[in-house]
Amino acid sequence: MAVGPDTFPKMKGINGVRIGTTCAGIKKPDRKDLVLFELAEQARVAAVFTRNAFCAAPVTIAKRHLLESSPRYLLINTGNANAGTGEQGIEDALACCRGVAESTGTLLPQVLPFSTGVIGEALPVHTIVDAIPAAYDALSENGWADAAEGIMTTDTRPKGASVSFDYKGETINITGISKGSGMICPNMATMLAFVATDADVPQALLQQLVSESTEYSFNRITVDGDTSTNDACVLVATGKSAAPAVTENSELFALLKGALVGVFQELAHAIVRDGEGATKFVTITVDEAANAEEALKVAYAIGHSPLTKTALFASDPNWGRILAVVGRAGLTDLEVSRINIYLDQVCIVEGGCVASSYTEEQGQAVMNQQDILIRVVLNRGSVSETVWTTDLSHDYVSINADYRS
Repeated sequence: MAVGPDTFPKMKGINGVRIGTTCAGIKKPDRKDLVLFELAEQARVAAVFTRNAFCAAPVTIAKRHLLESSPRYLLINTGNANAGTGEQGIEDALACCRGVAESTGTLLPQVLPFSTGVIGEALPVHTIVDAIPAAYDALSENGWADAAEGIMTTDTRPKGASVSFDYKGETINITGISKGSGMICPNMATMLAFVATDADVPQALLQQLVSESTEYSFNRITVDGDTSTNDACVLVATGKSAAPAVTENSELFALLKGALVGVFQELAHAIVRDGEGATKFVTITVDEAANAEEALKVAYAIGHSPLTKTALFASDPNWGRILAVVGRAGLTDLEVSRINIYLDQVCIVEGGCVASSYTEEQGQAVMNQQDILIRVVLNRGSVSETVWTTDLSHDYVSINADYRS
């Protein structure tokens, strides 16, 4: 189950990136579950990772290798997270990297590993290593769609985004894929994402771009309030476009950042729309806050509230649940008499109590929609923040109760 049309976009190939996907049989036979990215020698790579203290072995190795070398290959497996596996997990992640290095003639630190799936089970190293040659043989500049399928776990659909823009007569392309459906919460959102551009971006600016783009996309989504052990978002810049090199505070930097944020948000929204058991795509905007911290505190309180999320699933215009969440969000000196709350354009709370114009029929009409906007106006300042979430359905419980079966 997912919200909105199931359409996968046409993906533009990125000069300097080739991708191969194969069926290794990690968890299920005849399922795409191993993906190999090959990057041009001059490509630069930046990434952000989970902040979960129990980070998975591949996260530890990927961080280490990024500091030691310029990556040439990314290896992603699904079906097994290689998390909670101790020192053996580290050795297993390194063994998979070694398999890529030996197959491609590159150095061990030039391979970054990524894993997703069940926590606490030993990684089937030989199964993965034996399948690396098949992934290598499948390398293609047009391998994005297969890779989007190859990184899925409980996802019901592949997720991709691709855009181009022109600068001084030259074209810059951006293409990316993501995966995620459950265990989705900000703090480096619970997911994997791989985005590439042919722009020429210095390393420091590339890290800035991936960090800032993540902050306003993947770090603004939540399905269930749980942060994973394996989160990673990778941004590659191959420098193969004929456009000028990107410089700080330039017009091109602003254009590239705007396009990247758009791609990141499209991929993040796709994760929310495919949230486990989701039937609603919910935008929560908090306006006129004193600062970003309190705006996000209110937005996440609503997005994490089981009572609000179950009311959304039931299409029940029980606006009192939203009102109660705002009141307990922990804002200092909150004046409830100044708060207005809207469902789409319908004012449900005005001056801290039910709006005089509100009718149950108006609220019901909004709640019957698949896409819903909850907007809270605090009247405390000029800051606005937005997060995206889902409802909480029977299917969410079933999917996660049966996850390991």
